Amino acid sequence: MERVIEVIGGDGNVSKIAIGDVLRRLSEWLPEGKRVIIITDANIHRNYQTLIDQYENVIIGFGETNKTLQTVEKVCSKLIELGVDRGCFILGVGGGIVTDVTGFIASIYMRGLRFGFIATTLLSQVDASIGGKNGVNLDGYKNMLGVFNQPEFVLCDTSILKTLSDREFKAGMAEVIKAAMISDYELFKKLESVDPTTLKSEKELLAEIITSAIEIKAKVVMADETEQGVRKKLNLGHTFAHAIEKCSHDSLHGEAVSIGVVIISDLAVRMGHITEEYRTRVVELLQKFGLPTTTDVTTPKLLKALKSDKKRDSNGISVIIPSGYGNCDIVHMSFEELNSHFV
Repeated sequence: MERVIEVIGGDGNVSKIAIGDVLRRLSEWLPEGKRVIIITDANIHRNYQTLIDQYENVIIGFGETNKTLQTVEKVCSKLIELGVDRGCFILGVGGGIVTDVTGFIASIYMRGLRFGFIATTLLSQVDASIGGKNGVNLDGYKNMLGVFNQPEFVLCDTSILKTLSDREFKAGMAEVIKAAMISDYELFKKLESVDPTTLKSEKELLAEIITSAIEIKAKVVMADETEQGVRKKLNLGHTFAHAIEKCSHDSLHGEAVSIGVVIISDLAVRMGHITEEYRTRVVELLQKFGLPTTTDVTTPKLLKALKSDKKRDSNGISVIIPSGYGNCDIVHMSFEELNSHFV
């Protein structure tokens, strides 16, 4: 079974997200007659060499440390060496780091090339590759340089996820849980009833859960493509997650998001936005999927890192706070007010 979800951008262009057994039809998604160049990382190339080597390709390093301007410069130099021009199509094959870097490069190389993604991780399928945010880190700060630009398509083939490590799969579930907390209490309850030990092999159920998470993000993105308002809700858990990633290199992004969700849920209880019962259910659901809920990074270090977050302004920072089952609010807080809740 294949499901296609459309994200209609502000310019009227349509980005299509296909979920299911879609890789076998890759040639149908690629623009006819266009030269295709794949950008991927070394691990993906090793696992999918037969697919990737059908096309010209550029390989980047694996991991967050490669999501930099230095990588962008190296890839662009390689594209020049290959004679890539504005008539070419760029295809990013990988997880969130690959799709972020690929989308950024495709948006700036020769002032923009057509591009699409094959998302190979759960986190990328439900979040990172969806919505047109593309960017790189700078001096350890997450996504400080970037653009909004929608891919023409994102292929989310669930069979690929069988090759994920358990840790990577669990990290992706953090973004699914986050999506449910934002606007889908039915999905939240479904996740509470799922057996996490078998989910990766339950093809139909997994596709259903991925589709639900993508639908949530697609709806929010179409309402606010450039994050002026409601799209900020997609940052639930991310404000503290980015601070954790800045202060420590031990966590995968999804693991940091899990911890960030717990921190902000604790704050929501203290501020009277949610009950202790809901906070407990959130923590238990994250732990059920094997996700971390605490960090060794001290609160003062986290709060200091927040002051360099790209979402800050001169008066403070917008914090996304759970406000009930399947709902959250955007709350702007001064750093002094935020600090006061952690003393």
